[in-house]
Amino acid sequence: MRPPQSAIAASCWITAAALYLVAEAVSASAFPGYSYATNYISDLGVPDTEVFQGRAIDSPLHLLMNTAFVLHGVLFVVAALAARTLAPGSSMTGRPAARRWFTVLAVAHGVGIVLVGLFHGSQASVENGLVVLHVVGAAVAITAGNTAAVFAGAVLLRRTPEQHDRGTRWVGALSIVLGAVGLVGLVMLVVDPAWTTVDLLPDGIWERVAVYAILAWELLAGVAVIRAAGLRRAAHLHTGTNGRRAERSAA
Repeated sequence: MRPPQSAIAASCWITAAALYLVAEAVSASAFPGYSYATNYISDLGVPDTEVFQGRAIDSPLHLLMNTAFVLHGVLFVVAALAARTLAPGSSMTGRPAARRWFTVLAVAHGVGIVLVGLFHGSQASVENGLVVLHVVGAAVAITAGNTAAVFAGAVLLRRTPEQHDRGTRWVGALSIVLGAVGLVGLVMLVVDPAWTTVDLLPDGIWERVAVYAILAWELLAGVAVIRAAGLRRAAHLHTGTNGRRAERSAA
């Protein structure tokens, strides 16, 4: 029996976030001297042992992290495509035009993070020119992922009063906040080291603000889809029960 689209979307988003965080933690534990504050996440995926841009790189579990990057991108896209086919009243992505834009952003995020997993931020990549794909992939993944969160939140908040409940409003508002925080993190990752006389926070912190906002939204979206599916089932059961009662009364 084919699982419902809501189950596919929720399980893929939640699994993608959990997989990413676990792979990062396990890879970091095997990386001598790895710092969540000063190292980039993608340092964990570099296969070479070297000093790159002043950072000592030695990630024995680079294959694990790169696999997590790729799987996260694939799962994010699958989840978005599944959510796109949900009923208009229950979808995270709203009307057809809104769904198309959300899908474009989701695919961009997925492709970007897959590029991060395939092309590394290393000296070898700088020398062969492939570091461009790494940098572009990371920028697209972070920008599109956080923008997708803002977009989904705006769609939820613009629903008609009949489609709204308190939970939906909270999910919409939190989606916008998470996406906005992530985008600010990305801007500060670029601006802080380049334009401020004193770094407000290390690069690794700003990068994680930008990335973890997406992961947090994935968990939120997964839970929201599960909740919406539960409410639909409850409403369907309630309608069916009332219908049977009416039939018995008429008889």
